[in-house]
Amino acid sequence: MADDVEAWLAGYDNPQKPLVLEIRRTILAADRRIGETIKWQTPTFVYKGNLASFQPRAKKFASLLFHTGASIAGDFPMLEGGVSVARYMRFSDLADVAAKAPDLRRIVKAWCDQRDAG
Repeated sequence: MADDVEAWLAGYDNPQKPLVLEIRRTILAADRRIGETIKWQTPTFVYKGNLASFQPRAKKFASLLFHTGASIAGDFPMLEGGVSVARYMRFSDLADVAAKAPDLRRIVKAWCDQRDAG
């Protein structure tokens, strides 16, 4: 676990912090290749590039921005957004995180595999 991320989380005062922590745990457990750092003043998940960052100011849900989500190979209907590059995934509560965890794990694995292949 990255010390800079741990420090950021220690100071993170947001009602969605439990969701952020569970999403983080899910992503880091999904594939050992995934790392994390602080970029753009928020935790960012990385492997041979930036996968996703939290949008830390959201107060009614937890939001994860996939920087190049449109280019992740595979069918991932949980990724929302119509822009040509980025996609996002929103989580309303811990039950929603649990329900979306299998898709989140598949996204992380697909990202890592694609980075290794490319």
